[in-house]
Parts: sequence; structure tokens; C-alpha cells
Amino acid sequence: MANIDWNKLTFSYTKTNTILKTTFKDGAWTPVESLTDDYLSLSSYAGALHYAIECFEGLKAFRGKDGRIRLFRPEENAKRLIRSAQYLGIEAPSVEMFVDICKKAVLENEDFLPPYEVSGASLYLRPTLIGSNPQLGVQSSKESTFLLLCSPVGAYVGGALDAVDVVIARNYDRAAPNGSGAFKVGGNYACSLRSLNIAHEQGYKAVLYLDPATKTHIDEFNSSNFFAIKGNSYITPKSDSILPSITNMSLETVAAHLGMTVERRPVPVEELSTFEEVGECGTAVVITPVHKLVDKPFLESDEETVYTYGDGQCGPKSLKLYNYIKAIQRGEIEDEFGWIVYVD
Repeated sequence: MANIDWNKLTFSYTKTNTILKTTFKDGAWTPVESLTDDYLSLSSYAGALHYAIECFEGLKAFRGKDGRIRLFRPEENAKRLIRSAQYLGIEAPSVEMFVDICKKAVLENEDFLPPYEVSGASLYLRPTLIGSNPQLGVQSSKESTFLLLCSPVGAYVGGALDAVDVVIARNYDRAAPNGSGAFKVGGNYACSLRSLNIAHEQGYKAVLYLDPATKTHIDEFNSSNFFAIKGNSYITPKSDSILPSITNMSLETVAAHLGMTVERRPVPVEELSTFEEVGECGTAVVITPVHKLVDKPFLESDEETVYTYGDGQCGPKSLKLYNYIKAIQRGEIEDEFGWIVYVD
């Protein structure tokens, strides 16, 4: 294994052995290359650099209790990348090719896969697809380069399951009503940076956005989906401008399996006062519980409405869902949903 203090991992870059690269050119993918250098030779006219012709994914590899290496639902990431690529008008790897390259990347970088004994740590995979041919006009790229990057990571914010304070940014949007919000493209994240930076300056860990058309319903956070617990119900927004989270989809399945009612529906802002637990969910966080949610008419103003959930700890139902997902990922319970792909 690499010489890393696994217990001090954060969600940050660590140089690993290799990155993988292949390019779609002249109607076919080039042979997959293993590169020891993280830096690319890329035309300064590449479409990704000028017109944000870029999409990406995020998934994790885990070393299980039995010593085997597991990927969590990589086929769903492959399907979502294909959707994003179709939106941009560029070629993406097939599901089979995507999964095979993920496995290859894990095996080549197994030294950086945290041991089972370190809870909350994993090898994060970042499949990235960019328009790579030289171009000047605003059009979809004819060539696309697929990269598979990886890095050992810990919790996304703070420690695992640390409750955070977040803010609603009513005067900012991460996506347009009929725009790219439902696709994992880099432009959505760029659009969140201005409000996120202001929120960080004010001491908040994340920004929650409302629907961009009417500002009356909850959409999602800057980097993850929103969910809430009310009674025995798992509630998450239904909207055409939010990213379909694979983690959220998995939590819905587990919630139903554990006897909860699952409600994917429009969530009015006014309903925030009725929830018992609120959290972020996504690949990087799985679940990050929210302690205080502040609603501001303008992010820069002092006027605010404050909603508080719990005592600063993860709520009991959120914790139960989190533990169930983690137990599947770490091979501690049977994967009765068929979500795990083994890397042997």
C-alpha cells in the first residue's frame, strides 16, 4: 500500500500510479493508455476549454470485509455519463467499456485503496469526458477524450456524518429552468461557485438552490441532492432541473426496503418547517446531515429565516439509511439489490 495516513484523508487530490486515457477519433476509440503523468497534452483550441464541452462522473471503490474490492453501481454512472454526453453532442464509452476501464484503474492503483478497517475512506474514481479536437465555432466536438482518474479520499466536508449549516441562495441559480441541470456537466458547477464562495465566507458549508423558474420549491445543493425525513417518509424533490443522483436513488430503494414511505415529489419551501431530519446525499458525501438551514431573500443580506434540525448529530432514520448503504459497499451485509461489481 501507499505510504498514506488513511485516518487523515480528506476529499482532496492525491497523486496515484496512473490515469487512463482513450480518445474517440475517426469513428472509433483508441487503445486505452495508462499514463503516469497527470498532465495532458491538449490543443489550446479544444472545445472543453472554450465552450465547456465536458461532463464527468464520480463513484467509489471499497475494500470489503472479505478483502475483495467492490465498485458501487458503476453501470448507473456509465448510463448517466452517456446521457450527459448526448446532451453535449459528443461520443461516450459504452456501459461495458466504462466499467472495464473503472476496473483497470482500480487494479493499477490498488496501492491507494484504503484498507477495510478505515471507516469512511475509499478510492474515489472520476471518469471525465471532454471535447478535445481543435475548434473555434460553437458546436459539439467531433473528438472526445475519456479519462479515468482516481484518488484516495475521506469525508467530503468535516468528519463523517458531521452535521453542517447551509444556506438557501434565492438570488442565485445553478441551472436554468430548461437548461443543463439534469446533466452532470461542468458548467453547472461553475455556475454555483459565486454563491458558494459567498456562503463559505459567511460560515456555511453548502448552498441549497430553489427551482429556477418560480423560486417556490426545493431543487438541490451545489454538489448533491436534497432529502428530508418526516415521520416514516423519505422525501426528495422531483424536478427537471436537478441531477438524478445514484446515491439518492439507492437511498430511496433502501428506505422502501426498510418499510419507509418514499415520496419523490415537488417540495415547497414552506415544508421545511415540518421536517424532522434534512440532509445532502451524493457519491462524495453519501449523507451529510444538515443542522441549520438558513433562508435568505438575498445571500448578501442579513435578513433570514432559520430552520433547525436535531441537535447537531445525524438523525436516527438518516443514520439507519447511511449505515445500510455503507454496509453493502463494505461487504458487511448481503447485497440483495445486485449493486456491487467486484474487481478481481
